[in-house]
Amino acid sequence: MRAIVNISLPIQLNSVVEKEVRTGRYTSKSEFFRSLLRLWLEGRLSGELEKSREELKAGKGNLLKSLSALR
Repeated sequence: MRAIVNISLPIQLNSVVEKEVRTGRYTSKSEFFRSLLRLWLEGRLSGELEKSREELKAGKGNLLKSLSALR
């Protein structure tokens, strides 16, 4: 059984999600968010964020100033 959940996203974030779906990595926006939730539930999301923070501190990453920089 499934529950329907509606969310509202800023246009820029919606564009990021749509771009990910277009790449074929996700079959739908719903699958994108299910994947994100699974990562969070597994504790991997916070681990990946911490890893990214450490890389930034070590000078190994680029700090994006806007979502448009992802393109």
